[in-house]
Amino acid sequence: MERFTEEDVSLILEALEFSASRHRNQRRKDAGQTPYINHPISVAMVLWRTGGVRDCRTIAAALLHDVIEDTDTRPEEIEELFGAEVLSVVLELSDDKRLPREDRKRLQIERARLASGPAKLVKIADKICNVIDITHSPPRGWSIERQTDYLDWTEKVVEGLKGCNASLEARYDEVLREGRDALKNRGE
Repeated sequence: MERFTEEDVSLILEALEFSASRHRNQRRKDAGQTPYINHPISVAMVLWRTGGVRDCRTIAAALLHDVIEDTDTRPEEIEELFGAEVLSVVLELSDDKRLPREDRKRLQIERARLASGPAKLVKIADKICNVIDITHSPPRGWSIERQTDYLDWTEKVVEGLKGCNASLEARYDEVLREGRDALKNRGE
């Protein structure tokens, strides 16, 4: 049985609390407008359950992966509270929102191969969760074509992440296949 120190558990719980605080007024774009915090929790759970990831810093980074990108959180806050290693992963996962969406999407594809091991793990878990969300509860106004384009884009990103974790890769392939089937059935 794996043992985690009090420090390990504290890091994860503090990251969860911080992320919940920063995302407290945000909602996902899905039809149910679920609380945003559900997403980083889902990403962390996929890492833990599916990927067998037991590195506490990677789990903490998963919980924090959108706080710089989607809130007014400064990198210095992450470093002070969670350390340089967690900050480094979070920065790798953060899009520069000042760039146009198409540029951000292109950069995710280009940078996937160059990402650190922990960033690759979080990124593939994030794409697993996003594919499930897009195909089960798409954002309002997203056509089948837009959802299909999103799935195609995630596949390009994940291609650059291959080799990081066989279980996560297999799960991604499974949810992508299920998502495409669901979209095809809805489009008929």
